[in-house]
Amino acid sequence: MRIGETRFAAIDFEGAGAAPGRTDEPVQIAIVHLLGSKIAPSLCSYVKAGSSVTWAARKVHGITDSMIQDAPRLVDLWPRIKSDMEGSWIVAHGAGTEKRFLRVFPFHSFGPWVDTLDLARAVYPGLASHALGEVIKALGLEKEPEIQDGGFRWHDARCDAIASLVLLRHLIAVCGLADAGAEVLKAAGLESYFKIRSGKLRKA
Repeated sequence: MRIGETRFAAIDFEGAGAAPGRTDEPVQIAIVHLLGSKIAPSLCSYVKAGSSVTWAARKVHGITDSMIQDAPRLVDLWPRIKSDMEGSWIVAHGAGTEKRFLRVFPFHSFGPWVDTLDLARAVYPGLASHALGEVIKALGLEKEPEIQDGGFRWHDARCDAIASLVLLRHLIAVCGLADAGAEVLKAAGLESYFKIRSGKLRKA
């Protein structure tokens, strides 16, 4: 399937934070879709965790224990997560956290995965930082309408998922990939592929 015809679903979690004797748990989840150039938020929900939100995590994303007190558990959201992600290529920026939280559903078959962190490093190796917010700023993507939205703020699951798709949309456009097969996004030798494409773009 051509990349321009591929349905992408970006997923992002915010966590309660790890503490001595316990592992991190999600406290917010969002799934946002990209088809062609259109970005459409779908699921966004707080998630009830089994332990309190740490001070360090709360300082990052602003989510408090009272905000998740009456929220559904992650397993309660499974039917919606499944319907929103099935049949899509799954997108995340630094996908390790998302893959780890999804292990609560051991038999899911979501994928293929597209990590925009890897893509950004391949296309723009010279950036000082490849953190999502820094890449968006460095590339001038803060002007995109989805990020200009008045409700946008970093370290909110919906907004970070939107930003990862804004970045993916930009990378597809700048590398002229709309007509390429989607498999190129996860091919071996990806970095070399994009170096060639970026070199051609610089010479044009």
